[in-house]
Amino acid sequence: MSETSQTVNRQTVTTKVPARLDRLPWSRWHWMIVIGLGTVWILDGLEVTVVGSIASRLSEEDSGLSITDAQVTGLAAALYVAGACTGALFFGRLTDLFGRKKLFLITLAVYLAATALTALSFSSWWFFLFRFLTGFGIGGEYAAINSAIDELIPSKYRGRVDLIINGSFWLGAVAGALLSVVALNTEIFAPSVGWRLTFALGVVLGLVILLVRRHVPESPRWMIMHGRAQEAEDLVADVERQIEAETGKPLPEPGAAMTVTVRRSIGFGEIAKTVFRTYPKRAVLGLSLFVGQAFLYNAITFGFGSILVTFFDVSSSVTGYYFAVIAVGNFLGPLLLGRFFDTLGRRPMISGTYILSGLLLFGTAWLFGAGQLTALTMTACWCVVLFFASAGASSAYLTVSEIFPMETRAMAIAFFYAIGTAAGGISGPLIFAGLTSSGVVADAALAFCIGAALMVAAGLVAVFYAVAAEGRSLEDIATPLSVRTPEPSDMAKDPA
Repeated sequence: MSETSQTVNRQTVTTKVPARLDRLPWSRWHWMIVIGLGTVWILDGLEVTVVGSIASRLSEEDSGLSITDAQVTGLAAALYVAGACTGALFFGRLTDLFGRKKLFLITLAVYLAATALTALSFSSWWFFLFRFLTGFGIGGEYAAINSAIDELIPSKYRGRVDLIINGSFWLGAVAGALLSVVALNTEIFAPSVGWRLTFALGVVLGLVILLVRRHVPESPRWMIMHGRAQEAEDLVADVERQIEAETGKPLPEPGAAMTVTVRRSIGFGEIAKTVFRTYPKRAVLGLSLFVGQAFLYNAITFGFGSILVTFFDVSSSVTGYYFAVIAVGNFLGPLLLGRFFDTLGRRPMISGTYILSGLLLFGTAWLFGAGQLTALTMTACWCVVLFFASAGASSAYLTVSEIFPMETRAMAIAFFYAIGTAAGGISGPLIFAGLTSSGVVADAALAFCIGAALMVAAGLVAVFYAVAAEGRSLEDIATPLSVRTPEPSDMAKDPA
């Protein structure tokens, strides 16, 4: 039953909805959330991998496009990331204002339209434009999806679920890599047709996800904050009935209630003040994690196929097999290490995965520079590096989505993603494309070292600033701005 009281000037809501959500056992309802929202990362992985895998084919004379390899892995990659950054900020604000569900449907529709039009590219400018717009849709997904996931998943499971969902990017990468092997086989498809089909598959997958996603509910936490208390109460009550019927057991009593003042919008000034003045250490942490992982991934994975072709004389038609191997390593990282973020804790796992992956990458750069690697051993080294780096990178999204107040969550995700990715994801591909296209081993090794240094630096920041968020409710980690009477301990500046 909703406990809502009205005052003359404002509405306040006393509710146990967050506590009721956090004490739920894992159920079929949660699987529906994971499948409906998490599968978008598969699309993102498919997009990034397809472009990296088909770069060499697109630059060939009979591809149907007048474009160079460096433009695909450099300019087009940078435009995709620029679109993602812009989309994250644009849709992130709308997600906080109009709800998680509306925006994760709209952003997927943007992705579908842009990807379909990319497949129809007839000129380089058209290809560049719709790579930007595809990124625009995907960037908006990051804010809407991560907000919804963290607000719907119980605190006991939040860390591992968030990591595995973000890590599912690499399932899409495997699919994209293997798909490119078939699509780029000129004995099956004409050179000007195969690469188009890889983008068309993304549209098909997106349509399937859209059908599933329609059944994912709005975040009850968001509804509470926006004056829809009774809807939130009814939704949670229905979920509780489903789970009790599924388990055959009564649910445990929820924790304490909280009282909030309904605030349908938060200004940019208050958001900035909250993030940078109230939580400055957390802001530094978020920026560090995103810059480190964005530079490593956007710089290296966009051009992995070109590295194999340039330095190891691997045929562009089979680079997908190599990429599939490192993609599997990337997915196994969050899958196997995710639970330790909830048990051993955020700080040791975040700092450990960042630092270890950076050190392993330094070792890979040294072996590569010394001429000790082949295409196979290079791939093996990357597989090990990215096993740890992928878990760390996924934890960056988890971190910024849980360490700031409810009202700023989507915008905080969008901001840190955009700034970190712009620093590493736009400059990274541009710098890396120039270094690898030179064909000089020392140049490519230098790019590896830059990525490694940033990962280690981010890990060191996490040693000191990471928040012990494991097993805690979102409201305990960062008190919502709308809470009417926060405890004195919650008023401390930048709590650990």
